[in-house]
Amino acid sequence: MKQKPDFENLLAVFAREKPKRVPLFEFMIDNPPRFFNKDNEFKLKNDSYDEPRRYMQMYHKLGYDFVSVPSREGNLLSFPTQEYEEQETRSLNSKSTIFDEKSFEEYEWPDADNGNYGMFDDMEKELPDGMKFIVYSNDGVLENTTNLLGFDTLCMMIFENPVLLKKIVDSVGSRLLRYYEITASINSVGAFVCNDDWGFSNQTMFSPDTLREYIFPWHKKIVETVHKKNKPIVLHSCGNLDAVMDDVIDNLGYDAKHSYEDKIIPVEKAYEKWGDRIAIFGGMDVNFLSTSTPDEISKRAKVLLELTKEKGGYALGAGNSIPTYIPLENYYAMINARK
Repeated sequence: MKQKPDFENLLAVFAREKPKRVPLFEFMIDNPPRFFNKDNEFKLKNDSYDEPRRYMQMYHKLGYDFVSVPSREGNLLSFPTQEYEEQETRSLNSKSTIFDEKSFEEYEWPDADNGNYGMFDDMEKELPDGMKFIVYSNDGVLENTTNLLGFDTLCMMIFENPVLLKKIVDSVGSRLLRYYEITASINSVGAFVCNDDWGFSNQTMFSPDTLREYIFPWHKKIVETVHKKNKPIVLHSCGNLDAVMDDVIDNLGYDAKHSYEDKIIPVEKAYEKWGDRIAIFGGMDVNFLSTSTPDEISKRAKVLLELTKEKGGYALGAGNSIPTYIPLENYYAMINARK
């Protein structure tokens, strides 16, 4: 029998405490219909909220204590870039829109205050008892800056035009900060994710000093804004962040860290290394989830749950997200390991 949602369990994990039961956490789960036998199992209303409604019903059915809401839902906040062709992989230059002072001045910057935040009031009426919304942005400070400039231009601008780069980063950061400030005041929103990929598999994407100069000040302000409302926040950031984890924990003040790959640091080792200082969310490597047998996945999940049993401070889930190529039986093997 599925247990009723209880967001307090997730709050206990954020506080690095032992919850009544280990909660599930996923940043994103693709394609809700595949978790239902028929699309008509969804209770839809044929309105503009049917997409977030699908996700809400999916998260509830699967046993989560929350539902994720990205900023693109309700047109809350996004930074338009030039159109690009959707492909399995793409260049980090493919969205580049700002190249110089002129294109910076001509760019139509979004206004976070124009978002449809009434969506939360409307959807709260349908939110199952015990659940809360977790809000995240459509990319973070570094990712949106990289999208707007392109990776190559960003790299050159660090050395050739740092004044303009700071203007661009600040234009992104201030709008993201306002977005988190608005959503932090919404009662049905219980926690936050700031998603901003900072690294490759062997190092940070830019030097730690560059991140500290341009990117981290805005993350610190975002965390402080959320904390003023007594709500926790997760950093979702891919890549090898070993060189800046002290910053994440001690300076930026994040409550939890998400996104792990076995080739960088297995989540078991991450928990042993940082679990006394920051909550650890997810971590079952996506490649492992995709290619292993359900039995192998179940065994590893149970080992991880046993490792975190005494101290708590852990929520079970994937290292990154649940894309459609992860077999359903593998996904269920992971989440059912809690039983």
